[in-house]
Amino acid sequence: MVSHMLDSVRRITLDGSTLRTTDIAALAERTAHPTAPDPKALARAGESWETARRLAATGRVYGRSTGVGANRTQDVGAADADHGLRLLRSHAGAIGDPLPAREVRAMLAVRANQLLAGGAGLNPAVITALLDALDTGAHPVVNEHGAVGTGDLAALAQTGLALAGEHPWQCPPGGRAPAPIALDNNDALALISSNALTLGQSALALDELRRVLAASLPIAALSLLAVGGSYEPFAEPVMLARPHPGSTAAAARLRTLSGIPTRPTAPLGRIQDPYGFRCLPQIHGPALDAADTLDGVLTVEVNAAAENPLISIEDQAAYHHGNFYAAHAALALDTFRLAVLQTARLSTARLAALSEPDLTRLRPFLGDAAPASSGVMILEYAAGAALGEMRAVSHPASLGHAVLSRGVEEQASFASLGARQALRACTYYRQILACELVAAIRALRMRSLEPDPGLPLATAFSLAAKALDPRMEDRPLTDDVAVAIGLLDEMAGV
Repeated sequence: MVSHMLDSVRRITLDGSTLRTTDIAALAERTAHPTAPDPKALARAGESWETARRLAATGRVYGRSTGVGANRTQDVGAADADHGLRLLRSHAGAIGDPLPAREVRAMLAVRANQLLAGGAGLNPAVITALLDALDTGAHPVVNEHGAVGTGDLAALAQTGLALAGEHPWQCPPGGRAPAPIALDNNDALALISSNALTLGQSALALDELRRVLAASLPIAALSLLAVGGSYEPFAEPVMLARPHPGSTAAAARLRTLSGIPTRPTAPLGRIQDPYGFRCLPQIHGPALDAADTLDGVLTVEVNAAAENPLISIEDQAAYHHGNFYAAHAALALDTFRLAVLQTARLSTARLAALSEPDLTRLRPFLGDAAPASSGVMILEYAAGAALGEMRAVSHPASLGHAVLSRGVEEQASFASLGARQALRACTYYRQILACELVAAIRALRMRSLEPDPGLPLATAFSLAAKALDPRMEDRPLTDDVAVAIGLLDEMAGV
């Protein structure tokens, strides 16, 4: 993959081997546009297509000269020109709401890159059509449900029918749909045998959750300052004594944010803080490690020729296999969501600490001078409700089970569900952290505390203090939380 600047817009060249998750997010969000595909990769895809057509004409190749699933024993004659379109039409039965444009564009980017890996045996015109759609912003209408982690068959069948001119496209103002292309019997299964939608959604969720995780650390550091917490838990000797990469990185960032020395001393009068502060590296670290693991899994998958059958140019053979089964992605997604959930729980713990007079030296719930002022009391309830939603979507999707196609497909990874759950977790996590940020800034204002000038944490404080309402009297805090949610991406870059 080659990236460069053209007319102030980042351009990405897909080559089937070096696509990154951040590139997928950029193409999906249209902060980057694709160039023409890498010529060598496109030529390899063309050779794979010709090889597949030759193999299907002279032997039994699943999905090309046979049916699919439990119909795999039924032969399809070479004269049956409509077999491919029938397969797409029958499989394009996804249900539920249409997916957001960015999720469908992520799928298109992944699928185009996978096809350039050269194992699908698909008409190269499909690749150029997918890249054309990405460039113009067009995307086929794709409904949410239709996969169980063994291939996004329904979503990609809808895409195939759209390419053939039988299914609607959505286009931005000034955009256009690709011109219809002719698909034959060799193009149907070759297009839909992929987890491209699941992988694209996973890349978007990973990109967003990494940013929210990054924002959580300056917010935690502001809360730590508000309660006068100890810096000892982040000492370099502590991290070196148990050197997990994520925990070490989290502690190092906290030291940088707050100007903490590598060997800090404890504040007078307090030996140990609550877990929300003291165990932050040990709980945040696994989420960082899980993000890296998921990134590695997705990078393999989006650059893989995982279609069944694999068309081998070198061997001039079609290998029937199970590379479409998305166990690696499902398990990595489950682990990542559970790890991020632990950090969200820690945020609610810090929010509770900010309401505690023994820690803040302020009135309960950061109330003002009015008798029995409730202050930020309701934020604990709101954050707890959002945490409940996040806990629900963190349930391991890989615990699911399905037996399909007359028992021929007797297992399912449910990676597709795991990807959608990860996207939903982003919304709830933002709400939780925003509640903590509102309370932390309020506590710092009430204590007349600010980070030392010149520190990154001072930038974070200034960013939030300028945007958040300074009034301390009891009032609805809904708008304050909404403003705080809007600050998180900027906080991530502090």
